[in-house]
Amino acid sequence: MDTQVFEKWESDIRGYCRAYPTVFKTARGARQIDENDKEYIDFFAGAGVLNFGHNNENMKVAILKYIEEDGIAHSLDMYTTAKRAFIDAFVNTVMKPRSMDYKLQFMGPTGTNAVEAALKLARKVTGRETVFAFSHGFHGMTLGALACTANDYFRNAAGVPLDHVHRLPFEHAGGGMTDLARLRDALEDASSGLKPPAAFILEAIQSEGGVNIASKEWLHEVQKLAHDMGALFIIDDIQAGCGRTGSYFSFDGMELSPDIICLAKGLGGFGTPMAMNMVKPVHDKWSPGEHTGTFRGQNLSFVAGREALRYFEGDKLMKDVDRKGVVMRDRLEKIAKACSGIKPDVRGKGMMQALDMRDGALSKAIAAKCFENFLLVGPCGTEGRVLKLIPPLTISDADLSEGLDIFESAVLHVVKEARAA
Repeated sequence: MDTQVFEKWESDIRGYCRAYPTVFKTARGARQIDENDKEYIDFFAGAGVLNFGHNNENMKVAILKYIEEDGIAHSLDMYTTAKRAFIDAFVNTVMKPRSMDYKLQFMGPTGTNAVEAALKLARKVTGRETVFAFSHGFHGMTLGALACTANDYFRNAAGVPLDHVHRLPFEHAGGGMTDLARLRDALEDASSGLKPPAAFILEAIQSEGGVNIASKEWLHEVQKLAHDMGALFIIDDIQAGCGRTGSYFSFDGMELSPDIICLAKGLGGFGTPMAMNMVKPVHDKWSPGEHTGTFRGQNLSFVAGREALRYFEGDKLMKDVDRKGVVMRDRLEKIAKACSGIKPDVRGKGMMQALDMRDGALSKAIAAKCFENFLLVGPCGTEGRVLKLIPPLTISDADLSEGLDIFESAVLHVVKEARAA
């Protein structure tokens, strides 16, 4: 397998290719095929981008038809038929059934662009600088979003101070209701030295941080604290949203009312880049052109994203996600019991399920063994100790079962070797 051209010419910044050392050629559904015709079951799905699988047939047909008809590919923020179709579908399929009232802002095509825009708007609206973010959170790699990201490895590469963010413990890390009450006391105390922030930003389910799930009670308290302090409440649903957890938003059913919701990854459907913020109209204080992005009019993403929304016109897919999520969780519980000496923790929601091996080296060895046996799995969390399973939502039962068999075999094999060492 020839990887010399990459190793010679591509930057050492390469990451995922080191975990998956092969050259992929084609992909379909939940499988990727390398240039030696070896097939890999994909439980990584582009870090949550490919919720609807590789080369989704409906999206592929729509994109090819659009191109053949000379549809607009790039349009900045000009009006296009593709954008109108996407907005209409999003409003009617996602917003109206939830009685949501938001403005939709398109910016640069990635999740970090969505977060940057949200932070910038919160500071503009409130006239404040500081943002409160949480431990183990991941919000992106550009400087503003990186300041809110907790991981030291990513932060240390910034080269400049990452200022104007105050870090709080997430609920699973000790930041419970008592901690929030103390914070409220400090913010209300004129002699505490702590000023109210522009925003609180969090993930209802921390994905890259290790699949840490916040409770409804805690999220409501953070939201109330934000609003009582005149700050905006921002939910970053970039990886956990777009159907991943069994409903469109990871926080559906919690009666939350975020001021800004950040979406990306699965939003574009096909793997084409797209990011969007949902902004409450009262906070849509931008002046025309005040925040721009060359690729905020990626029309192939609008076309594919509109097709993706068809999956939410009924409840068939979400019921299937719930069903498959139970299958995944049951298997992980079985695997965890077989690793009794290690006592892995199983957690997740819908088709984002995880096994916390409590040891980064062990987790990475398991991921490598999975790759040897033609399964793609990505570690996450502190020191990569959590194995996160995020296959396409549309994965067949046969591929899901085969992938779980490979995963179970890899875990038990590596754990057995570790005990014998």
